[in-house]
Amino acid sequence: MTRYEKWIAYSTIARKEITRFLRIWTQTLIPPVITSLLYYLIFGAFIGSQVSAIRGVTYMQFLVPGLVMMAVINNAYTNVSSSFFSSKFMKNYEEILVSPTPPWIIVAGYVTGGVARSVIVGLITLAIGLFFTHLSVYNITIIVAFILLTALLFSVAGLFNALFAKNFDDIGIIPIFVLTPLTYLGGVFYSIEALSPFWRTLSQFNPILYLINGFRYGFLGFSDVNVWISFGILIASTAIFTFTACYLFKRGYGLKS
Repeated sequence: MTRYEKWIAYSTIARKEITRFLRIWTQTLIPPVITSLLYYLIFGAFIGSQVSAIRGVTYMQFLVPGLVMMAVINNAYTNVSSSFFSSKFMKNYEEILVSPTPPWIIVAGYVTGGVARSVIVGLITLAIGLFFTHLSVYNITIIVAFILLTALLFSVAGLFNALFAKNFDDIGIIPIFVLTPLTYLGGVFYSIEALSPFWRTLSQFNPILYLINGFRYGFLGFSDVNVWISFGILIASTAIFTFTACYLFKRGYGLKS
């Protein structure tokens, strides 16, 4: 395929994915926004008003970046896993596989949809948070890098789930039993500095802790972990997941019966 043909293939898949979640915006955009609003009200306004400041910022200011990142992670993963598995279930993906489209183009197209949805939901979540508090920007480059790379990482992870899934029940296993616990225990609602030494050390094995703290650093200028270690983990994980996804597509794993 020529460069122009590759661009047409990529843009067609990406446009289809973006149009899909925008067309059903009441199912893809509104529910996570309502969930975030409830978190702001319950944990931020009601409970948070009784919590003392964390490193000189209010609890609500501490909470906002964590909730934004949680929304990005969940929506990136869910969008791609559900969309691609639906294509597998209805055999729509076969039309792409028989074409000369390179595997990395297919991966990029589906992942673009996940990134777009998660960033939109993340920005809406951030905008809602600004109704409750104000946030300064410490480093805009870190903010943009962490939100985009995290959206990319979990979009590819969602694609993995769809490749390995055998039925619709398999799509919900990882979000319920892996992502949700890791996210809730990843420093969204608290600083690990408040934990005992044992739990603080154990928390450092949670990869999502580094993503949330890196993103929070971009706003507040502090982090429970080294921000450059967080950035390194994010880049390495994204690269490994992306290359592996392209390899699995090339081999036809989970696609060919």
